[in-house]
Amino acid sequence: MRVLVTGGAGFIGSHVVDALTEHGHEPVLFDVAADAGADVRDRDAVARALDGVDAVCHQAAMVGLGTGFADAPEYVSRNDLGTAVLLTTMADAGVRRLVLAGSMVVYGEGRYECARHGVVRPGPRDTADLAAGRFEPLCPRCGAELSPGLVAEDAPVDPRNVYATTKLAQEHLAAAWARATGGTAVSLRYHNVYGPRMPKDTPYAGVASFFRSALARGEAPRVFEDGCQRRDFVHVRDVAAANTAALTADTAVGALTVYNTGSGEPHTVGEMARALADAHGGPEPVVTGEYRLGDVRHITADSGRLRAESGWKPEVGFAEGMREFARAGMRGA
Repeated sequence: MRVLVTGGAGFIGSHVVDALTEHGHEPVLFDVAADAGADVRDRDAVARALDGVDAVCHQAAMVGLGTGFADAPEYVSRNDLGTAVLLTTMADAGVRRLVLAGSMVVYGEGRYECARHGVVRPGPRDTADLAAGRFEPLCPRCGAELSPGLVAEDAPVDPRNVYATTKLAQEHLAAAWARATGGTAVSLRYHNVYGPRMPKDTPYAGVASFFRSALARGEAPRVFEDGCQRRDFVHVRDVAAANTAALTADTAVGALTVYNTGSGEPHTVGEMARALADAHGGPEPVVTGEYRLGDVRHITADSGRLRAESGWKPEVGFAEGMREFARAGMRGA
């Protein structure tokens, strides 16, 4: 299969290119970082790249939480306009198979259960609570403590920042494209992806990158809140393998199929920082109590559907992955 990989020179995209090659496919790299003319917002450039292509793995995006709402126009342009141009050009070219780099951030907060009221959905955390060090969401009905759990694909979506909003819009565009063209679209809702070639020293990188970059400078990783935020840290090679599996999975025609894509091993941010620091040889992490508006407390999801329907399973365990990442090369900003 000849597969166009947008963002194919990037962190995840470059691993997708490797995985496709290993599985006997022919990847076609399309990335503005490798070629200034390879912008998914440029319809002519996309049309040229789609020549002879059977499917698209759409990894190109502006990622991360960003630095404030002032980034909104750039996020929308790169993520949503870019996706709209790509899908329109795919429709014209007769390319009918898409794998989209989705994100677990579309859920907002994760799944919570109250002992009295069952499954509940807490709203955004209050600034005063965060400033006072009260980080855990409470039951919106009775104010009791909640137990976090795993989110399924059918959970309501609730994007809490600009990046999350654009990732959800990408899914809506992909669903509309699939209905209009009879195409097959899959969104892999990535969890916290980490591993070799991760970007460093940029405000848009993930928390694993921040910690790894600090350690490389001989500085202690700075852990926000109390470090007990739950996440699913999934290795980039496993994410790349999920892309190859999704390309050949038997998914619905004329619709968007969504899969959570995680390791299945929730860990706290503090645990990740300690594992990375130990593997690197220090310094030890510092828990700061600081916070970022727009961050959620706990978000971990059930990736069983992807395993069952595609045969994919993660291969890199948490401890092994952190040991590798502690010494792995990273990309410049």
